[in-house]
Amino acid sequence: MATIRDVAREAGVSIATVSRVFNDSTIVSDETVTIVRAVAARLNYWPNGVARSLITNRTQAFGVLLPDIYGDFFSEVIRGLDLAARRHGYHLMVSSSHADSGALLGALRSMSGRVDGMVVMAPDVDAPAAIRGFATHCPVVLLNPGQAVDECDTISIANFDGAHEMVGHLVGLGHRRIAMVRGPEQNLDAEQRLQGYRTALREAGIAPGEELETIGDFTEPSGYEAVARLLGRPTRPTAIFVGNDHMAIGVLSALGEAGIRVPDEIAIAGFDDIAMARFTSPPLSSVRVNTALMGERAIELLVRARRSPNSTARQHELLPTSLAIRSSCGGRVVRLPNPARLRSPAPLPSTTD
Repeated sequence: MATIRDVAREAGVSIATVSRVFNDSTIVSDETVTIVRAVAARLNYWPNGVARSLITNRTQAFGVLLPDIYGDFFSEVIRGLDLAARRHGYHLMVSSSHADSGALLGALRSMSGRVDGMVVMAPDVDAPAAIRGFATHCPVVLLNPGQAVDECDTISIANFDGAHEMVGHLVGLGHRRIAMVRGPEQNLDAEQRLQGYRTALREAGIAPGEELETIGDFTEPSGYEAVARLLGRPTRPTAIFVGNDHMAIGVLSALGEAGIRVPDEIAIAGFDDIAMARFTSPPLSSVRVNTALMGERAIELLVRARRSPNSTARQHELLPTSLAIRSSCGGRVVRLPNPARLRSPAPLPSTTD
């Protein structure tokens, strides 16, 4: 088995430099880091993780808590996390938390001391407040917290902007009776997308109405079931904006079984632009989100926090969206590039409903 001395000799650096590379020291140049890690990989050198963690008080692991680990959206987030973690020499401990804030804190405590930082997606409205205390002694990056949290770095999806733009697109196609299958109550993503939908209608001179809103839970069955409620209303909608693509797939299935042609009789649009969206029949228009980039940026922020442990500056980033227009909404197909940059968050408009 190769030793640290072997790596130092082959890389043409000192043993101390090799040690600094694997301890993420900021005084080593990027070029030297690349060379040393390449030599270590070629020689199959593995640092003694237990001994190093005792010396450096680091585990070279990041924890990840997501509300679920099933489906295209979460798999893309994990893919981005994994790519960036491996690039920086970290491994991941991934878990899901479905319950309330108390259970979330229990999961955080179970990883305390075992990881060098946490990436947490907790969409319930009271979750950020519950995490603040934990973040005082362990770096935390919150995904989609719905608000800036002083103790944590945050990365959020521009949910309001994406929903607002897609509903505006449907209005531009001539639709005036646009329904929405929204996400679960107390979910921040669902709430922000609902506000984007309502605001776009108001700006078009269309009064939002509860008779055109129905709730779902971000799963295909809930989208399927929502169609029966919407078709049972006195006046049928001509378009349906769906709070995520999984529900939209259920909506498409239910409309097909009911013999309703999409988009000729009812136009459909979703949110997230998961991989399956382009393979539905008809292909699904959706709000595109670069979820893998969200995962990558979360790891970059944790690495930054580990390298500057005394810094109190926090970064709050907003992941922009774009429209992926396909034939499910009947409009002209527009192929927009995936956004590759992040911008600072803007305050979300408040509802007057």
